[in-house]
Amino acid sequence: MRVCRDCCCGTESKHPGVDHDGLVARLEVGAGAHARVLRSACLLACDESNVVVVTPSPAGRRAGARPVWLRAVLDDVTVDAISAWVGLGGPGVATVPSALEVRVFAPSGLALEWAPV
Repeated sequence: MRVCRDCCCGTESKHPGVDHDGLVARLEVGAGAHARVLRSACLLACDESNVVVVTPSPAGRRAGARPVWLRAVLDDVTVDAISAWVGLGGPGVATVPSALEVRVFAPSGLALEWAPV
């Protein structure tokens, strides 16, 4: 799992009042042994920040799953839903939870807007 932490994702300037470090720590604890949480440089999806990319497990990849990109991961409820989904097997093994469906997006590869830090 990749957590974007660069020009705007995870920054107080773009999302004031959000405990960004606390959310990542909660995600790490929630993912447990099911997935590693890696901090990433800009994933070029600045318009969708805070972005988390959930990668399929080996079983999910065998089932043909692709990474699932999630936008606006800004609260404990969303982080807990991601953790629970990963615990069930994640992409290709378990259906995207309804709480996360509205956050799924297809990456364009280009950000339309860059927010300086």
